[in-house]
Amino acid sequence: MPLLEIVQTNYVTAMIRLDEATAGQIDQYAAFLHASADEVVDKALAYVFAKDRDFQDFLRTPEAARAPRSLRVRRYGRDGGAAEPANGTAKSDESAEAGHDSRPRRRDGAV
Repeated sequence: MPLLEIVQTNYVTAMIRLDEATAGQIDQYAAFLHASADEVVDKALAYVFAKDRDFQDFLRTPEAARAPRSLRVRRYGRDGGAAEPANGTAKSDESAEAGHDSRPRRRDGAV
């Protein structure tokens, strides 16, 4: 029996908008945990989804399977290159270069 269990996770990049105060608190919580903001958001949402009993009940209904996809997701191919967006929306080259930072930028590139 192996001593280590390796779990491969498939990550996607998703574009979301947040209240400015929430974004600041995510950064602060990430600093507190010595983790990335991505990890904080991922683990916080997984925690909420697992603990919300009403949501767990909803997931067992046919309605859950028909939920419209509104999250703007970009999946990556096995070679690490960007694949087509999973929900059919395309990002412009400028937004792709900006990475996960979705804060509005001035013309000079500053946030």
